[in-house]
Amino acid sequence: MSAWLPTRFWPLVVRQIKGRSIRSGLTIAGVAIGLLLFVVIEGLQYGVEVATEPDENDTTLVVYRENRYCPATSTLPEVYETRISELEGVLRVMPIQVVVNNCRASLDVVTFRGMNDDDFKNFLDSDGTIVEGSLKEWRSRNDAAFLGSALAHRRDLSVGDRFEAAGYQVTVAGILDSDRTGYDNMAFVHLPYLQYADESGQGQVTQFNVIVDDPERMDTVASEIDAMFHSDQAPTHTRAERAFVADIAGDVVYIVGVVRYLGWACLAAVLALICNAMALSVQDRIVDNAVLQTMGYRRSTVFKLVVAEGLVLGICGGLAGSIAAFVLLWVSRINLSVEGISIPVEVGLIQFLVGAIIATGIGLVGGIIPAIRASRRDLVSCFRAI
Repeated sequence: MSAWLPTRFWPLVVRQIKGRSIRSGLTIAGVAIGLLLFVVIEGLQYGVEVATEPDENDTTLVVYRENRYCPATSTLPEVYETRISELEGVLRVMPIQVVVNNCRASLDVVTFRGMNDDDFKNFLDSDGTIVEGSLKEWRSRNDAAFLGSALAHRRDLSVGDRFEAAGYQVTVAGILDSDRTGYDNMAFVHLPYLQYADESGQGQVTQFNVIVDDPERMDTVASEIDAMFHSDQAPTHTRAERAFVADIAGDVVYIVGVVRYLGWACLAAVLALICNAMALSVQDRIVDNAVLQTMGYRRSTVFKLVVAEGLVLGICGGLAGSIAAFVLLWVSRINLSVEGISIPVEVGLIQFLVGAIIATGIGLVGGIIPAIRASRRDLVSCFRAI
């Protein structure tokens, strides 16, 4: 940076920004708000991609009721577990009951996932980490629940608390973290508790999660499961877990894709804001620039000073907006849920850096046009403007 503009000139750039502190502050605030929106939208896009992109190492199939979507409409006989487990290539079958307090898209959905003791322990061994509480406490109570950390944070719940959702009252036995998308926003309870709390649910489950021994066999096993129950009382539709999430959240994926254009529109507004602020700043400093040229400053130096000012405004606003987006999403733990599937809105280091770099580029571009005008103005016209 010092090779482009010598270090001795940077105090002058800072002085120019401070000299019009109100305008500079409003410009930085505008850039920060625009970048905040952009980074949050990118965080939503990132969450959707993580939740729906196929994983070649994934070995989990989801067996769901055919032509059903909301968990309340998907009912499968629990006895299907034995028949599925007999298929070649199947390692484990987990019957799961899913209850949600709202099937529509929402930011505050509580998803109860009922699992057998052994299945829940296997889940913890492979995909979960206990943060608070213990598995022993969960097993000691029929109404015990392990909460995902995002759900516990959003509802301000800790071990020993009781809460109610979707007509079920549970006691928090523990809190867990999981690397699997959306699991941090679920409440894990005993399968019989959900089944027998509703008499119509006895002997029924919402879905089966099937673990196969080889990712290459997933399509074959899925076809065999659906063929097995094609003429049964409850025909099935079996998909890889990420494909299942992609189908369920199809509308959300489309909406997020459209909303992404809003993020780019925010960047365009930020660019216009910086261009406008720099143009007004250059107009106010006609005499100042004339004095600089009189003192021997080259036109190229005047050009660089104006560009550097836009660059500083862009960097400050971009960093402020990116940091604000990171803090906002980290504190709020926002999850977009639909039909029991949760898609986290999160900002990683990549989204943070992308936001900061884009803001830097916008500041650089936004200062070029005013800088050209300032550097091309001759001394006579400058003093005539007094």
